[in-house]
Amino acid sequence: MSEQPRQGQLDLDAAGQVADVGVSEPVQAGLFPDDSVPDELVGYRGPSACQIAGITYRQLDYWARTSLVVPSIRGAAGSGSQRLYSFKDILVLKIVKRLLDTGISLHNIRVAVDHLRQRGVSDLANITLFSDGTTVYECTSAEEVVDLLQGGQGVFGIAVSGAMRELTGAIADFPGERADGGESIAAPEDELASRRKHRDRKTG
Repeated sequence: MSEQPRQGQLDLDAAGQVADVGVSEPVQAGLFPDDSVPDELVGYRGPSACQIAGITYRQLDYWARTSLVVPSIRGAAGSGSQRLYSFKDILVLKIVKRLLDTGISLHNIRVAVDHLRQRGVSDLANITLFSDGTTVYECTSAEEVVDLLQGGQGVFGIAVSGAMRELTGAIADFPGERADGGESIAAPEDELASRRKHRDRKTG
């Protein structure tokens, strides 16, 4: 008799279906500075997204053109247009980079990404991804992690909440743009430079 898939396994069958992993708990306290979910109307341009996620622009462009990770706020539409990536988009970019670094194939990563894309930012905070090098598993509780590790095979894990904390700290250093046409969000050093210029004009 064949072994049944573990709970949380991202089933990589021909249909591309994934296993149901149950209900996630609320976002972990302290994950964001003000305990609020990032504004999904704020986007970051491609070069900024690359630096934040630790990838090359060539990777970013290829993943967008092959629909692995596409910018959810604004895609490139014609000459001169700029892609805008949301907080969640950049989080997925970081996860893809880490999975690639551990030798997971793009095919298997694509299945995992398709599943992650269906989750909200709050849900993602409660997920830990594990892989044995071929299959990606999703765990949302300590019991699921223990069950997976007791399987005996070598696995590695990516705590999505840890990646989110890294991203929350790093993304504050980059300017963001609002998709609704509101005022852009300046990076701290840009804001300081703007204040300095304003002060110099007054004293000049």
